[in-house]
Amino acid sequence: MSPRLDASQTQRATSTPPLECLEEESADDNVGLAGLPEIPPYDEVGPVDARALSKTLFERLESLEEGTHEYSYVRNTLVELNLALVKFAASRFRSRSEPMEDIIQVGTIGLIKAIDRFELSRGVEFPTFAMPTIVGEVKRFFRDTSWSVRVPRRLQELRLDLAKAGDELAQQLDRAPTVGELADRLGLSNDEVVEGMAASNAYTASSLDAQPEEDDSEGALADRIGYEDHGLEGIEYVESLKPLIAELPPRDKKILSLRFVANMTQSEIGDELGISQMHVSRLLSRTLVRLRRGLTVEE
Repeated sequence: MSPRLDASQTQRATSTPPLECLEEESADDNVGLAGLPEIPPYDEVGPVDARALSKTLFERLESLEEGTHEYSYVRNTLVELNLALVKFAASRFRSRSEPMEDIIQVGTIGLIKAIDRFELSRGVEFPTFAMPTIVGEVKRFFRDTSWSVRVPRRLQELRLDLAKAGDELAQQLDRAPTVGELADRLGLSNDEVVEGMAASNAYTASSLDAQPEEDDSEGALADRIGYEDHGLEGIEYVESLKPLIAELPPRDKKILSLRFVANMTQSEIGDELGISQMHVSRLLSRTLVRLRRGLTVEE
């Protein structure tokens, strides 16, 4: 039986004709396949048998020339035999939001890379060698595609380091670690830790239409993040008044300061300046009219 590889999952793997077709070619073309064991249906091959068959196929693969039909057949058969490793590794990421088919596809790329790099002379079992490569390929996929906002890879990796260090310190200290404690643990500066913590906010994003999980009565997020700040209008008036106040006589500026900054009454201002309360009232009214007229002209 020939391997039926999905081209979208293997990418680099070259589709090859069945072994029966190869046998119909010249003896020079299929001599490399002589002596190969019969491959049963892949879904019927157990882990032990897959390991033994893989070892035999790797031995044959080393003797074949890359790019030939025989080489492609053996390589594709190795991929099919070891797809169970990919499915096992993908099951570790079942809780992620990505479809399982996509995770298996990415893991299959890692499997192909492991097959191309594996050497029997190292004396290591292929599953032991391949699993870190498969898992690493899947993790890189999540690291590069799962962020809501693209951030530098340095900050993506820093986020993982901060999460790990934070969990360890929280267990040791029985509280959330401070920025300084995280910096000491990772050998970083406080600014670098703060930068990494800020970058973590880009990992996930919430919809403005999302309802709060604990209490739906609060309404959507969009209803709670925007409001009219009436203080902005006051800031505009203050900035416009500054040059007008600077042009006032010293006594008028003093009266304004005592009335609107120190919150003194007109009688108290009169006692402070040695004038009557009525005089203070007239001076204050005249100053306010002048300022109001100045604002109108500016507008």
